[in-house]
Amino acid sequence: MLYFPKWLVTLILAICLAGVVLSIPNILPAQSVAAWPSWLPKKQVSLGLDLQGGSYLNYEVEMRSVLTERLNSLVDALRTELRSAKPPVGYTGLSVEGDRVVVTLSDPTQIDQVRDILRRVNSDFDVTLGNGGAIGLKYNDIKWQQLQRQIVEQSIEIVRRRVDESGTKEPTIQREGDDRIVLELPGVQDPAEVERILGKTAKMTFQLVDENASAGDRAHVPPGDEILPMADTHSEAGVPIVVQKRVMLGGENLTDAHIDFQQGAPVVAFRFDSVGARRFADVTTKNIGHRFAIVLDGKVISAPVIKSAITQGQGVIEGGFTTESANELALLLRAGALPAPLVPLEKRTVGAELGADSIHEGTLATTAGVILVVVFMVVFYGLFGLFADIALFFNLCLMLATLTMLGATLTLPGIAGIVLTVGIAVDSNVLIYERIREELRGGRSLISSLQAGFERAFGTIFDSHLTTLVAGFLMFFLGSGPVKGFAVTLSIGVITSLFSAILVTRLQIVGWLRQTKPKMIPI
Repeated sequence: MLYFPKWLVTLILAICLAGVVLSIPNILPAQSVAAWPSWLPKKQVSLGLDLQGGSYLNYEVEMRSVLTERLNSLVDALRTELRSAKPPVGYTGLSVEGDRVVVTLSDPTQIDQVRDILRRVNSDFDVTLGNGGAIGLKYNDIKWQQLQRQIVEQSIEIVRRRVDESGTKEPTIQREGDDRIVLELPGVQDPAEVERILGKTAKMTFQLVDENASAGDRAHVPPGDEILPMADTHSEAGVPIVVQKRVMLGGENLTDAHIDFQQGAPVVAFRFDSVGARRFADVTTKNIGHRFAIVLDGKVISAPVIKSAITQGQGVIEGGFTTESANELALLLRAGALPAPLVPLEKRTVGAELGADSIHEGTLATTAGVILVVVFMVVFYGLFGLFADIALFFNLCLMLATLTMLGATLTLPGIAGIVLTVGIAVDSNVLIYERIREELRGGRSLISSLQAGFERAFGTIFDSHLTTLVAGFLMFFLGSGPVKGFAVTLSIGVITSLFSAILVTRLQIVGWLRQTKPKMIPI
């Protein structure tokens, strides 16, 4: 207990110094920190929505549209496979009904052949048999849950890209429940621009125009076609046009999109990856003289005639854009398409004044708590209480430095976690000091009492910190929002308090013993 290797002393002092240096930017104005030399740390802890003010948005991922799209794709694939099967498969009524695909076989004895086709086309669907050759196809429950989880995770990533592209500083984006996404945008008092960007799926596809079908004769539109309106930016806004349902090329192959100008008018220039470039070249080579529709979120933004093969994998979208709308479309295409539409459920704005009040009250509570704890320790334990207070100072610095380096967001519940950790930190010292008192009353010598105090209290301190840490982890992984903020600061505080109470306090006491060689302990 009385022996500290030089490397350990150096390590403890280095950690304490690093904690102080990294935490200093958080107590200074941002302007002062920005003027520091580049080699000094400038990073500050991020303040949450309840402290800084801003906007809170809650969206639901509309899985119904994903299911409908998957069912329609299955219908198209089955129609092609059943017609080209050997021997041919006769069927009627191939369509989507609710959450399933139904079809009736003309010859029920071909069911085994149809099963093989279904497994080849899409194995995620369960097959149910009805009377007279009727077949129903429904998504397997496990496969559907996996797809839902994948869609939500992909949506979160796309939302993050779009919000980052829009210039919003340090947003918090997280999943809530099975199909919801929560956005916290600190400092954003008017989230209208973010809402508009997130409200667009931005799913772009390239489909051929069916020039032999008329949108005015809806009754005779072929099953493989669909009628889509022209986009609002087009000169023929709202005019219906018939396009083939088959997607020749998807927006997922885009690698870049940016605004450009042709003859003074803004356009969106795009570029495909190597796979997309090959497909684009193949489609344009085979369809010279035909119209090629560029579809965005169910509306045709442009339908030019293919005049020649495009082999470079790049092109432009003309659609009567303004500079702002072209920039917005380019941003959406760069970020990628949402796999499903987002339905807004809740929007809440926290004023900056309320956030300032929260910071003031939280700072006041923390300061008052620290002062009371400092006074209590000095009154009850004298010099050793002062050692505990010094360790508490380094503990707070280490907590703040860790939060800053991890990029954690400090919320009002997080401040509550810091205040609680102040008590936990000195509680460890109280256990050690009380154990030292007991050993002294038992007749032990000064050195022996100090040794026993630290060694015998360590088991209790470690167990209590470990159980608190487990509780913090459970709150973080099972909780959400404010609960997570509290769990983060509590967990970090538990770890730093264990370091400060055991090592920092002990190092001070050992240094004091070696310097003064006391005859009694001033406790």
